[in-house]
Amino acid sequence: MRIDIVSVFPEYFDVLKLSLLGKAQDRGLIDVRTHNLRDWTHDVHHSVDDTPVGGGAGMVMKPEVWAQCLDDLLGMSAVDFTMADGEATLTKDPATLGEDELNGSAAHRPAASDAAEIGSDGTAPSDTTVTGVRAGAYPDGSDAAAANDEAAARRQSLTDKKTPEELIAALDSLYGEDAGYNVPEYDFPLPDHPVGTGRSDADVLGGTTDSDATGDANGADVTGNNAGAAKSILIFPNPSAPLFTQRDATELSRAGRLVFGCGRYEGIDARVPEYYARQGVEVREYSIGDYVLNGGEVAVSAMIEAIVRLLPGFMGNPESIVEESYTGDPLLEHRQFTKPAAWRGITVPDVLTSGDHGKVDRYRRDEALERTARIRPDLIEQLDCKELSKADRKTLMLLDWEVSGHHPRQLPPERLPMRYF
Repeated sequence: MRIDIVSVFPEYFDVLKLSLLGKAQDRGLIDVRTHNLRDWTHDVHHSVDDTPVGGGAGMVMKPEVWAQCLDDLLGMSAVDFTMADGEATLTKDPATLGEDELNGSAAHRPAASDAAEIGSDGTAPSDTTVTGVRAGAYPDGSDAAAANDEAAARRQSLTDKKTPEELIAALDSLYGEDAGYNVPEYDFPLPDHPVGTGRSDADVLGGTTDSDATGDANGADVTGNNAGAAKSILIFPNPSAPLFTQRDATELSRAGRLVFGCGRYEGIDARVPEYYARQGVEVREYSIGDYVLNGGEVAVSAMIEAIVRLLPGFMGNPESIVEESYTGDPLLEHRQFTKPAAWRGITVPDVLTSGDHGKVDRYRRDEALERTARIRPDLIEQLDCKELSKADRKTLMLLDWEVSGHHPRQLPPERLPMRYF
């Protein structure tokens, strides 16, 4: 997997050279490259920010600096989007126009960088407009609404797929078996909850790598099209975005290339992710929690570690991944203990030293259910009652959950069963 990180503090990511992440890079399992955003500035002060339009406190990172950087990394050329009759129209940078386009015969023709969107016969695929812009990117218009509805339906069809094989089979049925999806060497269930809103249903799980394409020193495609961008996923941390989850980490662990953009100050100009989404690049924005940091570096570090540790060969014992929190059923993990069994007057639960593996497994499962119900009841509500064992249902009932419906439901105080102590 290739990972590019753009930041005004690239040295922050020296931490990725430590421990298992460093060993993975030494073995060639991942290729991490950091880029200083200021290298794409042209003024004496290497400015990357400006005052917000409309006023207000703070500074906003400038789109032109980010665009020059990302264009180089993704191997894309500059394109302008204009609004005409309520529809977004694609126009190229005049400096890149060919002779036919300059004489007017190619008006509103897609840019060369959008060649991947156009078929060999010169026509656009069904999910794009004749201008080469994805219908779903338009702010107005019925075509955009229809495309978004269709994409939402396709994403919804993937919601109930719990194993990698089921998910890959569903994706193959939607996009064709030659789309390049693959299953990791290890196998564990995916968390049972839908993919969040605002995500593209593009080639999320593409298994291709950068070694398959011709690239420059930055890894950008130099063949004159968007092939390099098409197999890259562009990710921006954003406290206003959907929450990054284990399911997202699982999906992204199968991508060929990830490009992270670290914002600072009041964030990156909102037109940057919009622009690249219109260009056909898959763009994702994630929050790692309900709090605000000084910059995106901490969030990007957390996401990278969550993603790459799922790569086959990263962990010494892949079985350790299976029982973790949020993996499989969306439950918090049970507590862990080591030797000695008694320490400073505190002993581990007797069942863990009994040698009865069946009882140990049941104890850990019950503790996971109890901890999740107490700390994250919203995760209990995501469970499918039909998938729960009789013992699971009994435990949840003792914890005051109703399990007769499709999903568990916490009983209100007035409906709690009477207990005698």
